[in-house]
Amino acid sequence: MATEITALPKLYIGIDIHKKSWSVHIRSDISDHKSFTVPADPSVVYDYVERNFPGYDIALTYEAGCCGFSAARYFMQMGWDVTVVNPADVPTSNKQYYQKTDKLDCRNLSRQLSLGELKAIHIPTDWEDELKSLLRHRAAITRQLRSAKTHIKSLLLYQGIKIPEAHDNPNWTKSFIEWLKHIEWRSATGQQCLNSKLRVYEFIYGEYLELANQLRSHCRKHHKQDYYLLKSIPGIGGYLASALIAELGDIRRFGNEASFASYIGLVPMMRNSGGTENVFGVTPRCRGLLRSYIIEAAWVALRLDPQMQSYYRTHIGKNPKSIVVKIARKLLNRILSVIKTGKPYQINHQKPQAMA
Repeated sequence: MATEITALPKLYIGIDIHKKSWSVHIRSDISDHKSFTVPADPSVVYDYVERNFPGYDIALTYEAGCCGFSAARYFMQMGWDVTVVNPADVPTSNKQYYQKTDKLDCRNLSRQLSLGELKAIHIPTDWEDELKSLLRHRAAITRQLRSAKTHIKSLLLYQGIKIPEAHDNPNWTKSFIEWLKHIEWRSATGQQCLNSKLRVYEFIYGEYLELANQLRSHCRKHHKQDYYLLKSIPGIGGYLASALIAELGDIRRFGNEASFASYIGLVPMMRNSGGTENVFGVTPRCRGLLRSYIIEAAWVALRLDPQMQSYYRTHIGKNPKSIVVKIARKLLNRILSVIKTGKPYQINHQKPQAMA
């Protein structure tokens, strides 16, 4: 009697990815195959598997890191099932804490993949990845701008030059820049030092403005519907709408408000054991850049939206920062709602009815 194949044999590949080389472990649905090291090139892995395991149903996994998602997109184009995981979410034993090598890591990834224990993270398209890179570069330029300002103020403090009270604030006006340029120094070297720092500041500030304009322009052109839906929400301007699109990609992929808030990092960190529950603020697992933007937007929404103001007043007496975090969570709910329904947000100017 002839044997009929009812399912393709399975192959599970775990890769520990680094800049110059990859550690690879391959196991089938029956047993382990081997571990080996290859150059950091996905085509090398693909050629080896195609040559030695023709006709297999292939699943591959690796940990997200500095090498990004280009390898994942390559293998997905080849028809493989690819899972990229958060390194913190990979199940490990206590023994692996004391004995950690690339060979053991890729072997563990392969094993956990075969057991179905790995939770995949979203793999962005190359277009989404490049837009995200533009946003994060602008955030890096913002940090450099703050650093340039600090260097100038530090020089003035060290040299005993007092900044006028009208200019002694984080917002640098044109008049303050002119005041800096006309400071009288005791020698030419002091003037040359300040001029150099001002040139650095002006270059970084120009990039700071230009990158924000490019980000908004791209989103208005290629993500017009989502851009204006997000802008309809009080507290969200053009830059934040662009940042949300760039960092999140397709917001519609989130199934509910809880998963969206968890992804951003606006959920509590808690311990519940034996009937005792302790809350330690918000979770450290977050999209740090977006969470900070959303918190700042919550303060703006509090000034513009009567419903947010009413909610804030019901919590007067509590820590204002804790209340704003709750408002930020409500803001996230609105973001997901307008994107999923496709309807702009409408501000309700009616006064809330007093509770009986």
